[in-house]
Amino acid sequence: MAKLAAFVSLLAGTVMAVLIFEAVKRELSLRQLKQRLANDQLEVKRREAAIVGAKTQILTLRNTLNPLNAKRDELSRRKSDMEKEKANLDQGIQACNNQKVEANKKMAESTEKLNKLKSDFEQEKKKAQEDIQALKQNILDRDRAICAFVDKTNEEGRKLCGISEAAR
Repeated sequence: MAKLAAFVSLLAGTVMAVLIFEAVKRELSLRQLKQRLANDQLEVKRREAAIVGAKTQILTLRNTLNPLNAKRDELSRRKSDMEKEKANLDQGIQACNNQKVEANKKMAESTEKLNKLKSDFEQEKKKAQEDIQALKQNILDRDRAICAFVDKTNEEGRKLCGISEAAR
């Protein structure tokens, strides 16, 4: 029995030693977990602070960008208005150029007609002058023929033929 008591006592001592070893091992593991938990909590707080700082920066940048976005939108609107105005002006210029071409065409036609009328007028005038000259010549020839038969002693006859009294 003494051996049994020694064996049981040794067995009890071994079990106790194993239980103490396991308790110490768990305690160390718990301490490590608590330390990791504390480190992780510090890391989470640091990251939260960084996130809050980043959000603050984002809000600041948004507040800075809002007037710039409004300015960009205003400039875009003005650009589109100017493009529309330019298109309207281009259409107006095109219409004016078309009217100018038409006016130039009409002016060229009118100038051509005027020149033709002037040419025709000059030809008619020349022809009329030639006819007048021929008629004058005919009248002079007739007058000379009449004067050959007119009584030059008579005053009316002298007037008709253009003879002066001194030439008589």
